[in-house]
Amino acid sequence: MTNPQKIDIRPYLAEDVGTGDITAAIIPESTHAEAEVITREELVLCGQAWFEAVFKQLNADIQIDWQVKEGDSVAKNTLLCKLKGSARGLLTGERTALNLLQTLSATATVARQYAEAVKGTHCKVLDTRKTIPGLRDAQKYAVKCGGCYNHRIGLYDGVLIKENHIMAAGSLTNAIQTARMLSSVPVEIEVESLVQLQEAIAAKPDRIMLDNFSLDDLRAAVSLTAGKIELEASGNISLANIRTIAETGVNFISIGALTKHIKAVDLSMRIQLVF
Repeated sequence: MTNPQKIDIRPYLAEDVGTGDITAAIIPESTHAEAEVITREELVLCGQAWFEAVFKQLNADIQIDWQVKEGDSVAKNTLLCKLKGSARGLLTGERTALNLLQTLSATATVARQYAEAVKGTHCKVLDTRKTIPGLRDAQKYAVKCGGCYNHRIGLYDGVLIKENHIMAAGSLTNAIQTARMLSSVPVEIEVESLVQLQEAIAAKPDRIMLDNFSLDDLRAAVSLTAGKIELEASGNISLANIRTIAETGVNFISIGALTKHIKAVDLSMRIQLVF
C-alpha cells in the first residue's frame, strides 16, 4: 500500500492541468492569496498528504495550516485548513486537491460507519479490490484511516480462488492444492454452500469466504470449522445487517461498498485575501 510520504501526484495533476492552466494565467504571477477549505458535510478527514502534495508540486512555497487531524471525525461547516501562497498555484491545484480529499474522506467516513457497527465483536471489516481506478492504494489507506482493514492489495499478494477459478481448475480441491504448490502466500477459497464448505475444510486453505450464506448457514460454518480455519462472510452485506452477521462468529466480513459505493464529501475552497 502507498506510503503517503511517497506519493507521485503528477498523474493526478496531468489529467487536469495538461499543457497548462490557461485560466489561472489571467492572475499576475506575483499575486499571492490566502484561502480556506470548509466541509459542508460531516466526515472523517482523510487524504491530507495527497492534498498537500498537489500544492507542493505546483509551488513549494504554498503553506497549509490544518485545523483538524487526519482520521478526525469532523462536523459539517468546519474549517479544515488554511492555505497561503501563490494565487496561481492555489487556483490551479484547487480541483485536483479537493477531488482527492473529498474522495478519500468519503471512503474513510464509510469505513468508520462499518467499523463502529461491529464494535465489541471479534470480527474485522475488510475492503475488496472494487476500488476507483487509479486510486487503489489511496483508498486502501483511507479504509484503514476509517478503522477497517485491508484485504489483499492486488492479485500478487494473496490467492483468492473464486467460482470461475474452481471451474477452470477442475475442482475445489485441485485449485487449493495447485495454489499451495505455486506460491507461499495465504490461500483463500470462496464457497457457496455447506457442501462446498466441507470439501474446502478437508483441503485446508488458510481462509474460507462464505458467499451469500444465510445467518443459519454462517453459524453452521463457524461450528464446522471450530476455529481451525478463518472464515470471511461476503455478499449482500450492509450497515443494516452487518452487526448480526458479525455476531455469528465469523472472523471477517468483506464489503465492496467501502470503496465503490461512496459519495464524495462536499468541500469548498474560497480565497479570503489577495495581496
